[in-house]
Amino acid sequence: MLRRDLFRNSLALGAAGATLGAPRLAGAQSAAAKTLIFVPQADAAILDPTITTGLVNRNHGFLIFDTLYGIDEQGVTQPQMVEGHTVEDGGKLVTMTLREGLRFHDGEPVRARDVVASLRRWAHRDAFGNSLMAVVDELAAPDDRTVRWRLKSPFPMLPEALGKVGAIVAFIMPERLASANDPVPPVKELVGSGPFRFRADQHVSGSRLVYERFAGYVPRPSGTASLLAGPKQAGFDRVEWQVMPDASTAAAALQRGEIDWWEQPIYDLLPTLKRNRNLNVEVLDPYGAIGVLRFNHTQPPFDNPAIRRAILGAIKQSDFMTAIAGEDQSLWKDGIGFFAPGGTMANTEGMSALDGSRSIEDSKKALKEAGYKGERVLLMAPSDFPSIKAMSEVMADLFRRLDINTDYQLMDWGSMLTRMGNRNGLDQGGYSVFCTYSAGVTQLNPSAHNFLRGSGDRATFGWSRSPELEALRDSWFTAPDAAAQREIGIKAQRQAFIDVPYVPLGLFYQPTAYKKELTGMLKGLPLFWHLRRG
Repeated sequence: MLRRDLFRNSLALGAAGATLGAPRLAGAQSAAAKTLIFVPQADAAILDPTITTGLVNRNHGFLIFDTLYGIDEQGVTQPQMVEGHTVEDGGKLVTMTLREGLRFHDGEPVRARDVVASLRRWAHRDAFGNSLMAVVDELAAPDDRTVRWRLKSPFPMLPEALGKVGAIVAFIMPERLASANDPVPPVKELVGSGPFRFRADQHVSGSRLVYERFAGYVPRPSGTASLLAGPKQAGFDRVEWQVMPDASTAAAALQRGEIDWWEQPIYDLLPTLKRNRNLNVEVLDPYGAIGVLRFNHTQPPFDNPAIRRAILGAIKQSDFMTAIAGEDQSLWKDGIGFFAPGGTMANTEGMSALDGSRSIEDSKKALKEAGYKGERVLLMAPSDFPSIKAMSEVMADLFRRLDINTDYQLMDWGSMLTRMGNRNGLDQGGYSVFCTYSAGVTQLNPSAHNFLRGSGDRATFGWSRSPELEALRDSWFTAPDAAAQREIGIKAQRQAFIDVPYVPLGLFYQPTAYKKELTGMLKGLPLFWHLRRG
């Protein structure tokens, strides 16, 4: 209650102060009208969006880079950088043709060889890309506008892989960058062909990111803007991301009109923001976000699947969701398994293991029987990412009540993202476990479900290994129909409760808040084309 009172007082002072500023000059007003000020969920500390699963990095990437295909709000994948493609030889020869006039921000034309290099680099990091490349015999650029795929077997979901919405997107960059950084090191120069170009000279780490409209961008000539599909028409000359970790500061700035859009207002402040007649508060993503407890499978004690299974019975998803979103159950759901609700793969198989009914004493006993011997567990958490920090606080408390030797370490989100990739021991910068979340749309099926992978060293951070889950995933791609895919989903969830690559912590819907004068806001995620003022 004290925290809520503090926020209300901050907002009141902010609103009162809105009338005290000196009037702006006409030139400044004109420049401001063409500039969009946005407060992201956190700093995009890792600027190369191909090497991290952070969604803030993906959102940053969509400003700068374009993709060959894009999914729309109805889940239909449409051509974006390509005019289209042809399929021959029973699905084993796919030929894509780039649209004319595509250029990178450095003035160079987008060539097919840039596409080939970019896709090879992307596939090293992405779960969907891994599966695609496993059936590729040849990926070639016979001329500047032609990308040719020769496949060992048909891969009907090729456009979906190249136009997906989740983390680690198939962004296209110049060959000189993609090849020089293949597959792991981050690119040092952000050159794309998207509607905005990154102003590295105006970047202030931890504080500001700046993007300018790319005058050479050629939008699709037809179609309707919908999620990642259709024409990407930039309505602003400049987009500024202002990083504001303190929620009361961001809320006051929005109330005063100093910023245009706050991506993730904390839930305590939603009633106040909704009462402001100049603001819209709404949920853009109908699939929500799914909380995740991700283990490091390479370090004790969570290299032991029995210990991971013992944790399951102590998890009560509603505790984690109320920590984020409060008591309003229209903003969260529990009873979430290994596939997102709303998709055909969601099922109830094995969910009794995750119903939160086991007592703390029973869970302690299960941990001891599983082989836990008091090893130190390093739980890392971000101090500047409210929703993830809230889940982490609940998890730290639960671990302590389970008599787990817990080392709870807070750090900024950028440092945590960097640390996720550290496979060393705890005394060498490694970790045991962390909380995060994944976009629900990425968990509808196995294609882009990074946390469900069992590919070990090639899996995303945490490096879970399960030959059984990998085999089920492979069979999903070649399943003859939807019924067969649903059956695979049941088997995959059953296996996931055995291997426990991670623990689902529930689903929450994150509202966003922006000025009513902004029009053209697209659904799904923060996108900056099609957006206008007035």
